[in-house]
Amino acid sequence: MRAWERARELAERTPEARNRYVDLLRAVSITAVVVGHWLIAAPWVDQGRLRLDHMLGLQPWTQWLTWLFQVMPIFFMVGGYSNAASWEAALRSGRDYGVWVGARLRRLIAPIVPLLLFWGVLGFVAHRAGVTPPMVKIGSQAALVPIWFLAIYVLVVVLVPVTHWAWRRFGIGSFWALVALAVLVDLARFRVGLVWFGWTNYLFVWAAVHHMGYMWKDGRLTGPTRTLVWMFGGLFLLLGLVFVAGYPLSMVGVPGEEVSNTLPPSLAMLGLGMAQGGLLLTMETPARRWLRRTTAWAATILVNGMIMSVYLWHLTAMVLVIGLLNLLGGFGLGLQPGSGAWWATRPVWMAVLAAALFLFLVVFGRFERLSEPKTPVRLSLWRALVGSAMVCVSLALIALDGIGAEGPLGVRVWILLLALLGAALVGVGSRRRDAAT
Repeated sequence: MRAWERARELAERTPEARNRYVDLLRAVSITAVVVGHWLIAAPWVDQGRLRLDHMLGLQPWTQWLTWLFQVMPIFFMVGGYSNAASWEAALRSGRDYGVWVGARLRRLIAPIVPLLLFWGVLGFVAHRAGVTPPMVKIGSQAALVPIWFLAIYVLVVVLVPVTHWAWRRFGIGSFWALVALAVLVDLARFRVGLVWFGWTNYLFVWAAVHHMGYMWKDGRLTGPTRTLVWMFGGLFLLLGLVFVAGYPLSMVGVPGEEVSNTLPPSLAMLGLGMAQGGLLLTMETPARRWLRRTTAWAATILVNGMIMSVYLWHLTAMVLVIGLLNLLGGFGLGLQPGSGAWWATRPVWMAVLAAALFLFLVVFGRFERLSEPKTPVRLSLWRALVGSAMVCVSLALIALDGIGAEGPLGVRVWILLLALLGAALVGVGSRRRDAAT
């Protein structure tokens, strides 16, 4: 109730000039990611053994749903809008890059620290209790896979002065340059066989989608004519890649498939972002009118106030619920995934996971609100670059392979320390101004 009252208070003080649709899209996109992850997970007990199946593999028709629930392109586009607005404001007020990037990095990285510490302790306790390292690896990887997003988004944020300068200097040409690089990478990956080269599209594809936020901020993606062109252009590109060029149908990885549109991202992900962005921006004007209502805007503020915590902890809540139900003899996990009864019980499944997630938000949500120091902290360039690089490498490796390891502790301590040291370098936990840093 206090959080809701605070949200209403902030809603009433919000300037009319603020584009509230940006915040709504951020809230909706993260909510869609959470619901999508909870839906495609298909744990069940078969003849006394826990199986962790995946709906996209069990029922291929569900892969079409990923065109709706894979909304990370929207989050990157919204990030482009927000980063452009923030960076332009910093330039107008005379704040330098060190102050600006320090604030952005702390806001992104601070909420991840308690999650990593939680799993480090949980992995050690599980190891001491007799859980094998492979099981710790599987459980932690399933819970921590969402942090792949931060691994690349942090890099995109660090590069904002460069990409924003390119947008100002070359306009739409800077977007198409990124698209051209993404095309070349996919050609090298699929036609030449340079599979390793495909990983560079983590930068080119997501930076291109991030660029769409710059276009939106500057009025180049507004109005039904423009937005519908982008929507249909992205849709035709997506359909052509899937049904003519042979790209996978699913917009998320499917267990057992050799090729993925997300690991690493392909041109299909860019097409999806163009289609989704065009469609959602077509609705901007009526949505902004609706968001003038205090209740609607307060609800958006409330969700955005804990959005990183929701995203980071939603799979941890699910993994631990599955583990608890398995310890209780498979209670609630007896239905075969994909059956009519299984689908009918999904609302109950969602409610249980939402309740579990709420408990984590109560305990750990405060770290998201405490991510800003009381006074500005200026980062030197080397701390911003080295610290963010350490965090990115660590998060990427954890998202790929979890934290389980052989040895006396049962966890990959070095990879956790790498992330924590990187967080310290960018000023997470700092509460003082230090112009010399």
